[in-house]
Amino acid sequence: MTEPHTESAETFGQSDVEVTAETVLYQGFFRLKAFQFRHRLFAGGWSPSLNREMLDRGHAAALLPYDPVRDEVVLIEQFRIGALAGDCQPWQLEIVAGMIEPGETAEAVVSREAVEEAGVTVDQMTYVTRYLSSSGGCSETLSVYAGCIDSRLAQGIHGLEDEGEDIRVHVVSREQAYAWVASGKIENAASIIALQWLQLHYQQLQAKWVKEGL
Repeated sequence: MTEPHTESAETFGQSDVEVTAETVLYQGFFRLKAFQFRHRLFAGGWSPSLNREMLDRGHAAALLPYDPVRDEVVLIEQFRIGALAGDCQPWQLEIVAGMIEPGETAEAVVSREAVEEAGVTVDQMTYVTRYLSSSGGCSETLSVYAGCIDSRLAQGIHGLEDEGEDIRVHVVSREQAYAWVASGKIENAASIIALQWLQLHYQQLQAKWVKEGL
């Protein structure tokens, strides 16, 4: 039998896009930009000039606090305006997260946010992944980590008063947290990705972190 002919796929990159105009439409807590551009086409040649609006909100980092000894995770609960507008549960169960400020590393952000949002100190962390929040109209990337913590220290209500934060801490078993992912109770991407990753890798984390005396 003759195999069907397939052409090797060409990989495009940053150099295959030509931006002809970039304009700031709005500058507030977030920034809205308008782009005019064209890009190379898979079939050859270039696209016509295209116009797109894009939300430029910076980059963020998130951390799933995990206690490998007790097999528990720490989740936080807080009000989210996007969830309200999207007809979802306005108070979202999430993992720790924060925006990366200029000069900061993602690791420094999640270490700080773990203290501010959940009252726990991260002893070690493992990189999980980085993803685009919504690449069709937003430039934000989110770097995700798992962090080794003592879940016995996680409790209470946290957050920065001057930022209007009102954050409640939940300590639940890994199995319970994953069941909430499976049932759809947990609705935000970073938490779903991190908990699915943990379900696949928790034994490796237990072997590594517990062995090292944490």
